Amino acid sequence: MLRIFVDVRNWSIAIVVLLVLVSSGSFAQQEKRTLTLDDAIKIALEKNQDLTSARLEVEKANAQVNEAIGTALPSLNLTANYTRALKKPVFFLPDFEDLNSGRTIAVEIGSDHSIDMTLSAQQILFNSAVFTGVGAASIYQDAAKEMYRARQLETITKVRRAFYGMLLANEVAEMMRENLKNAEDNLKNVQIMKNQGIVSEYDELRATVGVENLRPAVIQAENNYLLSIDGLRATMGVAPTEEYNVQGSLSYSPVDGEIVKQAMETVLQNNPSLGALRHQVDVNRALVSIQRSNYLPTLAAFGNYQYQTAQNDLRISTRDFIGSSLVGLRFSINLFEGLQTNAKVDQAKVEVRKSEEQLNSVENNMKTAVHSVVLQLEQSQKRIAAQERTVEQAERGYKIATTRFTSGSGTQLEVNDAQLALTQAKVNRMQAIYDYVMASAELDQLLGRLPSYAESSLN
Repeated sequence: MLRIFVDVRNWSIAIVVLLVLVSSGSFAQQEKRTLTLDDAIKIALEKNQDLTSARLEVEKANAQVNEAIGTALPSLNLTANYTRALKKPVFFLPDFEDLNSGRTIAVEIGSDHSIDMTLSAQQILFNSAVFTGVGAASIYQDAAKEMYRARQLETITKVRRAFYGMLLANEVAEMMRENLKNAEDNLKNVQIMKNQGIVSEYDELRATVGVENLRPAVIQAENNYLLSIDGLRATMGVAPTEEYNVQGSLSYSPVDGEIVKQAMETVLQNNPSLGALRHQVDVNRALVSIQRSNYLPTLAAFGNYQYQTAQNDLRISTRDFIGSSLVGLRFSINLFEGLQTNAKVDQAKVEVRKSEEQLNSVENNMKTAVHSVVLQLEQSQKRIAAQERTVEQAERGYKIATTRFTSGSGTQLEVNDAQLALTQAKVNRMQAIYDYVMASAELDQLLGRLPSYAESSLN
């Protein structure tokens, strides 16, 4: 009985372990998330490391604004000192008991212990550099936000490129598997017809070679698809072990014609890189004013309160302390600094001119880039329309070739040629669609077009 009990108990444990493994496997399968293009973009905006660095730069700019504002606010300092005199200073008096001797008497001054506490305050009333610096810091903050927005657009474009590339690789893999299936079905038909004496052994060999030639192409296409998924994970900033059920298809969706027409004006208004450069020009102009402020005076109000005592022993109470206070104005101006201010102002002006030239150059480059992308859109759109017709014709040709072959009036070579032509037409169509969606992604980046959930991250 004991042995039977042990066996039953072991079986119970095994069943429990099996249930745990099955449930954990089901749970792991449930954890496999569905991934759309919007999901991939949201994950990248949250986890992409380059974007995280840009976000930290915005936080740094916010802190610099607070620092600049702090220079215009009052400053308050508290200092406290305790002094123990090891040897007191002296001053000399004549010997009043014997004035004719010409001798002097050393008299100690001060106390063995002294304590003093001082509370001082200062407020800048006028300083051009301080107030200009606050404005410059705010401009730099806006520039950092524009650069962060530019990095967002760059990240989104990279994700779209990786996602579209993955969809293209997936459709190519599916097409190659479909071609392989068609070739295998054709081989079966050829073998049946060969057994019936309708076709020759040569036709069977050509059909067999066609199947075997497609197998490595299918393997390569499936491998390319897996590599494209790894590239998407890297762009999103997630671990290579993350598993997703990817949803989406490489489909043609034309860009709004009004957006394309106004692209040249929109890029100058909304492109964040241009916006950041314009802010940089404003910052450099503010730096010129800051350097010029060295010619101007500084006026500050100050005040302090001092609380002190001095005793020869440490039996000190609050009644022994004496307070004193004062207030005043401090005026200072630089009269001569070896022409350093002139040199600094000249350098700041040069930086302004450099930034303006850079801005003009980037504006021209942006116009050229928009013009190029618009041409790519138009070209890809024409290719898509042409390839749609080509695919239809290739499909019809393949049906005719297979029908002719099965009826005995065609050859296996015609079937292979028709299959190759259909494959090439489908690839060309998919490539045209891919080129179009990639051009639309680049256009969105140039025009500063962000999805709503990305815009909210700037607030």
